[in-house]
Amino acid sequence: MIFALDDEIAFPDPRLGEPDGLFAIGGDLSIDRLLLAYSYGIFPWYSFRDSDEPYWYCPMQRFVIFPEEIHISHSMRSLINRQRYRLSINEDFEGVITNCGKLREDQEGAWLGEEIVKAYTAMYEQGFAASVEVWDGENLVGGLYGVCIGNSFFGESMFSLVPSASKLALIHLAKVLSKNGGRLIDCQFETPHLKSMGGRYIPYDEYLSIIHDEFC
Repeated sequence: MIFALDDEIAFPDPRLGEPDGLFAIGGDLSIDRLLLAYSYGIFPWYSFRDSDEPYWYCPMQRFVIFPEEIHISHSMRSLINRQRYRLSINEDFEGVITNCGKLREDQEGAWLGEEIVKAYTAMYEQGFAASVEVWDGENLVGGLYGVCIGNSFFGESMFSLVPSASKLALIHLAKVLSKNGGRLIDCQFETPHLKSMGGRYIPYDEYLSIIHDEFC
């Protein structure tokens, strides 16, 4: 079942949605709506060229990485030990989200359009979104961004301009979260890249118990 949203800041039960996680269309990308959405594992994902309204997803099997379970391959350990790149957090959110969008703007179904960029930049300015950057000297060569609520990080997108830069960003994020009591990184959808780094599925109810525990 797919529900039509109106101006009210509310969502129906996502358990009633489609098998792929789609359960609602409409509403807006206001900070209040996005905060409510992520507090229940709901996220917007839609082709900005094909729809003027957000599509809202909430898969019942959640693909996550637990920070302490991040897999660091031998080659990645060697790259980290060489200290070839500098890693940072929240030094260039605009640069990260812009690069994520540019690398995908010509793809069919591209979703990181102007409205998404505007919405998540506003989230960042209010302290609810964060970025991880990978630097080669003064050049931004990789990174990721997402929503950070409580002690959970809800990943949105990542990019690499040099080999393994996004992996470096994800490893750095996991290490920082682990040191500061972070519970999980929500990957939204499975990819071979994320699976190789320790991603696995957990049921939605288990997922909710983890993220809601952090809101208490």
